[in-house]
Amino acid sequence: MVNLRIDGKEIQAPEGRSLLQVCLENDIYVPNLCWLAEMDEPVASCRLCFVEIDGRDRPVSSCAVQAAQGLVVRTDTSEVRALQRSALQLLLSVHDLDCAHCPANKQCELQRIARFLGVALKPKRLEKTVKNLDFDEGHPVLSIDHDKCVLCGRCVWICRQSGYPILTMARRGIETYVSTYGLADDPETGCRGCLDCARACPVGAIRAQESG
Repeated sequence: MVNLRIDGKEIQAPEGRSLLQVCLENDIYVPNLCWLAEMDEPVASCRLCFVEIDGRDRPVSSCAVQAAQGLVVRTDTSEVRALQRSALQLLLSVHDLDCAHCPANKQCELQRIARFLGVALKPKRLEKTVKNLDFDEGHPVLSIDHDKCVLCGRCVWICRQSGYPILTMARRGIETYVSTYGLADDPETGCRGCLDCARACPVGAIRAQESG
C-alpha cells in the first residue's frame, strides 16, 4: 500500500493502481469515458480524466498514471476543468444529441459529465459535425448507431477479451467508426452474442438487435 494526497485528502491505495481508479474508489469523481477497471493498459483516448500532480509540468491522464508513495494530486483546478470542458465540447459536437429518444437517456455518461462540468449538451461555439453513416443493423446480433458513438473503444476492448473479437476501429480521423467484421454465424470466429460490448458502452450507441 502507498500513501498519497488527492484534493487535500490523505488516501491509502494499492501500489500500481491507476490514479483514476483510486479517485473513483474514494468518492472523488473524475470524468472519464474510455476506461474500464479490467484494463491493464488504458487507451487514454477520451482526454477527460486529467488531473494535476505536484512536480509535473502539465495535467496528465489519471487512468495512465499509477498510484505511488507521496503523490500530491489535484482534480479540480482551473486548468484541469478547462481541458475537460474543451474535450467534452468536442465530443458533443460530433454526437447525435437526441436524448429523448435514446435508450441511454438519464443513464448516459455524457449527460453525467456535462452536468458535472456545467457544460451545455449543445455547445454553441462549435459547428455540429456528424458522420451521417447509416444506422448499422447489418449484424445479426448487434445494432450500432455511429452518430451516437463517442469512439471510447470500450466495446472493442471488451470484445477482444472474449476470444472471438468481431469489433474494430475502421478508417481514421473524423471518419473513424466502430465496425463489425468476421462472420457472426461462423462457429469458430463468430459473435457469441454475449452483449458485453453493449453493456460496456457509456452512451447506448451499441445494443442488441430488436427481435421481430
